[in-house]
Amino acid sequence: MRSLLGLLLTIAFAVGFVERIVSAEPSDAAQITVPATNRPLSFNRDIRPILTDRCFACHGLDANTVEAGLRLDVREAALEGGAIVPGDAESSEIFLRITSDDDDLVMPPSELHKPLSDAEIDLVRRWIQEGAPYEPHWAYTPLPRNGVPPSVNTTWGENWIDQFVARRLQDASVTPSPQADPTTLIRRLSFDLTGLPPTPEEVEAFKQDNSNESYERLIDRLLSSSRFGERMAIYWLDLVRYADTVGYHGDQNVSHSPYRDYVIDAFNSNMPYDQFVREQLAGDLLPNPTIDQLVASGYNRLNQTTEEGGAQPKEYLSIYFADRVRNVSQVFMGATVGCAQCHDHKYDPYTAKDFYSLGAFFADIEERGKYSQRERPPQIPVPNEEQQSQLDALRLKVAEAQANLESITQKQLAFLPEWEAQAIESINQSKFQTEEHTWVDDQLAAGGSKSGEWNHVTADQHPVHSGETSRRQTGKGVVQHLFTNAKEPIEAKAGTELFAWVYLDPQSPPKTIMLQWHGGPDDSSGWDHRAFWGDDKVGFGAKPQSWHGHKRMGDLPETGKWIRLSVAADDVGFAPGKTVHGMAFTQFDGIVHWDQAGWNETDGFPSEIRAALLADVKARTKNQIKQLRDYFVEHEPLIIQQAKELKRARTQVSEFENSIPTMVISRAVVPREIRILDRGNWMDESGEIVQPAIPEFLGTLQTGNRRATRLDLANWLCDSENVLTARTMVNRLWYLMFGRGICSSVDDLGGQGTFPSHPELLDHLAVEFIESGWDIQHLLKQIAMSATYRQASNGSPELNALDPFNELFARQGRFRVSAEMVRDTALMISGLLVEEIGGPSVKPYQPEGYYSQLNFPRRNYVPDQGDNQYRRGVYTHWQRTFLHPMLKAFDAPSREECTAIRARSNTPLQALTLLNDPTFIEAATMFASRIMREGGTTVDERIEWAYRTAVSRPIDAVIAEELRTIQTEHLRHYAQEPDLAKELVSIGEQSSTTALDPAEWAAWTSVARVILNLHETINRY
Repeated sequence: MRSLLGLLLTIAFAVGFVERIVSAEPSDAAQITVPATNRPLSFNRDIRPILTDRCFACHGLDANTVEAGLRLDVREAALEGGAIVPGDAESSEIFLRITSDDDDLVMPPSELHKPLSDAEIDLVRRWIQEGAPYEPHWAYTPLPRNGVPPSVNTTWGENWIDQFVARRLQDASVTPSPQADPTTLIRRLSFDLTGLPPTPEEVEAFKQDNSNESYERLIDRLLSSSRFGERMAIYWLDLVRYADTVGYHGDQNVSHSPYRDYVIDAFNSNMPYDQFVREQLAGDLLPNPTIDQLVASGYNRLNQTTEEGGAQPKEYLSIYFADRVRNVSQVFMGATVGCAQCHDHKYDPYTAKDFYSLGAFFADIEERGKYSQRERPPQIPVPNEEQQSQLDALRLKVAEAQANLESITQKQLAFLPEWEAQAIESINQSKFQTEEHTWVDDQLAAGGSKSGEWNHVTADQHPVHSGETSRRQTGKGVVQHLFTNAKEPIEAKAGTELFAWVYLDPQSPPKTIMLQWHGGPDDSSGWDHRAFWGDDKVGFGAKPQSWHGHKRMGDLPETGKWIRLSVAADDVGFAPGKTVHGMAFTQFDGIVHWDQAGWNETDGFPSEIRAALLADVKARTKNQIKQLRDYFVEHEPLIIQQAKELKRARTQVSEFENSIPTMVISRAVVPREIRILDRGNWMDESGEIVQPAIPEFLGTLQTGNRRATRLDLANWLCDSENVLTARTMVNRLWYLMFGRGICSSVDDLGGQGTFPSHPELLDHLAVEFIESGWDIQHLLKQIAMSATYRQASNGSPELNALDPFNELFARQGRFRVSAEMVRDTALMISGLLVEEIGGPSVKPYQPEGYYSQLNFPRRNYVPDQGDNQYRRGVYTHWQRTFLHPMLKAFDAPSREECTAIRARSNTPLQALTLLNDPTFIEAATMFASRIMREGGTTVDERIEWAYRTAVSRPIDAVIAEELRTIQTEHLRHYAQEPDLAKELVSIGEQSSTTALDPAEWAAWTSVARVILNLHETINRY
């Protein structure tokens, strides 16, 4: 009997064996005819990369660090010093230095270990001999509105894109590869435009009709699919460093999911790219911004932030500032302006002033250097359509309850005079005599524990109401003195009234005064017995509505005189029988004198109500009239009942609103001062103050005397004359469709980037993009319709040797799909995939203890259950410092910085993940159940069905035999080890819902695990 380890080794061997068979495709790709020789030199293509890599660090654009006073980035400077003598390489110092054998003279210096190759030396020699012409950097030149070049290959091509590619192929004496077979083509398109493979039915339908018209309909269908937005969002979220956590320190959760959903919706609705840019950079600055536009403005808040207690807010504001400049320049400009944070850029014309001026656009964003726990204000709730509908219904109930309360109140107020008469009669008939009991005066009569500053002052210089002293309290913000643990607590009765005397300084009155009472050790509400007067500046116990823990009593008392504050004990939460054990005297700002405080028993009416009732009706003040009306309303049973209905309705709204995802947004405030920081030192405040401005070499914004805003920046980026925005985006769209950009350095179009393989094509695509109205789907369709895109990807050995990185685009690219797509593909094949657009991020299975090193707070990862377990990867919870291990294994970035190109590794860890991650085991298990139920009755039929379902093509006989062997041997093993079979097919939520023979099911699961692990399953060809 084989061991389980032996079976796993069999699976691993089978994966490798099948891969060798699958990869051994016959090649009828492009054939090389005559190698390209002696093409004309181009400074940007041939010379600038050499100077940038070997010379500009010391002799380049940063004028402050130029060695020996020699600049090689400016032709006039290079000629003036004799470094270059046009037409005479042997007399040019630069050529003599790069060919020198003397370690003291050779350039670059020998200790850098970066000598020029013979080919590079020859290029420099030829360039000097030809006159050493310079060219402006290609990415900073105006976009030409030139026509399409004439066709050079009348037998090949579908649209204008192919005419550019054909001319390049002709220059290299290379013929294009033949068109890919229909199966490869539909599978490629499906992955590129939706991130998911096609179904077998879709493949078969396209094979039956793969005409040009059918192919165009296929493109249109995929672009109109809601899957398109999810696929595009994966890439965009990498660029803008979207995550569900804050990144720094404890990497706590933060709500960003509405932004992700906005991005998906924007791509699905084919929002013009210029609008997409404006809404993200300045959605909050647009006229009457919608919720979606405010959510879009949350782009400015996706940077990493901190809650660390010891963090320096000013330091972190400078960190956020630099992060934002890096991201904005990389995402929208394909530029590395971030390299100018400490000094002028070494390789591009960006200065340190440009860096800080670009960042100054964002100085108006309301933000903090250090945040409190899980708070990132400003934030707004962002309900989806269903939630909005529910919220509207609940708010309607509130409006109805409010209207009913107002109606009942008006009806009952008609009985106010009758109630007043009865109340007066009750008072007159009562023999109750009010007796005051003092808790606090010159001394703390109640005893207990004091806290705060008890500053007793005498009547010779300060106001005093009772006894020989009062207590003077002053300060900024909230100040208070208090006592607890009274030796003789107050027992509340039906008529208990709590009081204190107060004197507000007329020259420096407070904004708020508050009395607080403590319920003692047996009262769980503690200090939640409060009454306040004036502005609502003291936040203790604050809620949207007044309640006994934060009861609004009205305006501040009159200043310059002693006023008796009184509150019915029941109004601050002391029902009859409850006891009061402490008292606090609180204020916000100003100078206040506090004096006698205590309680008294009354006939049930507070003293101010009793006084108002007993006053002559005609002599009552406006305040007394209001007090009587309010008291009546607060105690009228019908009004009280309806007020409770309104409170319940409001509570339902509040609770539902708390369940709605929130989104951090941008909100403009008065811009903070921005200075150039010497060498990026955030503590240095000696630098020049700068205003918002675009990089100086790219022009200026015409805003008159008005300070430029983020909206001005967005409008400049989307101007048809902007040289970077369209080039950057179309190069990335090409990258998504070929696996490499026309300019291979997709993240950097600047001096350290690469020269485009087809510069005229790149520029024409950029112009087409702009003139189409910044239509992303239009451009993708143009690319997909081209013969260049439709080529086979299996190049001949000769072509691979000549063009290993596919710079000519004489073939298509072949590469593993992104991490999210790997997972989505397995879920789709298994039948587990749940396709639902948007919503909070979800948590797939993850190894237990993976978060054990996450602190502040400690976290226990709990995987989602039900449908959320099987959502697409774009919705996976993105923990920056502890990225989900499956995503990490397949090269997904942490999203701490902009990522324009993901790494593509091929490691054993990936195979182990596909074999052992619970998501993939469950997917294999459920795929196996499909094989058994849908794949036919015989082993051969099932193997054929399984292979075709996963990779969209018929199975090779050799592969079928290997899979048949696995099924046979594993069935024998699991029949003898039924417990192991049950253990395997019990992994995951869904497996328990299927009733199949465990041994056979486990054997087919082994087959499914092999198929899901194939290169052809997770690669796009």
